[in-house]
Amino acid sequence: MGIQTSFGNDALGYFTERLDVGRLRSTTVGVVKQAKRNKAFEQSHWIGLAIDGTGAGRSEEKKCEGCRPVRNSQKEIIGYHHKLVMISVVGTGLTLPFDVEPYGPGDSEYSAGQRLLKRAVKSLGVRFANYVVVDGGFATAPFLHTVGDLGLKVVARLKENLPELSEAARRHFDSRSPDRTFKDGKNRIEIWDADDFDPWESLRWQTVRVIRYLQHKPDGKVVEAYWLTDFTKSEAGSQALYYMAKSRWEIENQGFNDAKNRHGFEHICHHHPNSLLINWLLIVLTLTLERLYRCRYLHRGTHAILQAINLLRLLWISLGRKSDTS
Repeated sequence: MGIQTSFGNDALGYFTERLDVGRLRSTTVGVVKQAKRNKAFEQSHWIGLAIDGTGAGRSEEKKCEGCRPVRNSQKEIIGYHHKLVMISVVGTGLTLPFDVEPYGPGDSEYSAGQRLLKRAVKSLGVRFANYVVVDGGFATAPFLHTVGDLGLKVVARLKENLPELSEAARRHFDSRSPDRTFKDGKNRIEIWDADDFDPWESLRWQTVRVIRYLQHKPDGKVVEAYWLTDFTKSEAGSQALYYMAKSRWEIENQGFNDAKNRHGFEHICHHHPNSLLINWLLIVLTLTLERLYRCRYLHRGTHAILQAINLLRLLWISLGRKSDTS
């Protein structure tokens, strides 16, 4: 790169302490908005936003105030890590993570997720997406109200944290045949759909719509899941809701798994709040850019087609070139 003096990890750490998180976030959001303008999602009727939390940067000792304890089944502390929430575009055949929100002191996935969603919708615009898909931990009245106030519909996993609704749905669907059966690849899907369940006391919806699906796999395994939503049947059919619900797994597989296994998302170079956030956002931006170019073949420019080794040589040369302001 033409640099006479070498530098180490400390220099990179101190450098990332001073970078502007807001500029990086606006860049990533701008890429996603440009992708929509360039019709990267034109084959998709529905555009979703998935939110989920994860841990990163496991260590044996507490390195900073952001390190949170990891406990075993006996509630003993066995290490420390950082917690954050990610948001990603899903349901379009193109998974694009574009922002993260770390937990603050005394914070939770639930609170960080609400902050992240509000910032994302404000940045993207209320007409960018159609729905938000989340796991059962977010199926609470305040979060569902937040999604509605932002102008979006919600598809949330129904689990035992809502026992009365779960039991009512189970009794109702067990007493009748599935409303629809269809094929999803090699899997056979049976789906039940009802929109007349009573909301719990703090939920201001008039009714709750619940779907149940049984996913019959070729090896004989059957996966059962319940989901709740405020989509009406005239707005989205049961098969469309099934695919919205399944899109939640994109943030697990194409979000966290790819980021951790292929891009070093778990590695922490410097225990500083700004450095951590910059590192995670750069990885998110990398994932999004790579997928746009690989999956949607965006405009490649006017340069001639070059062999990979020649592209590499040009990259090294350009990195070592002095800027006009130096």
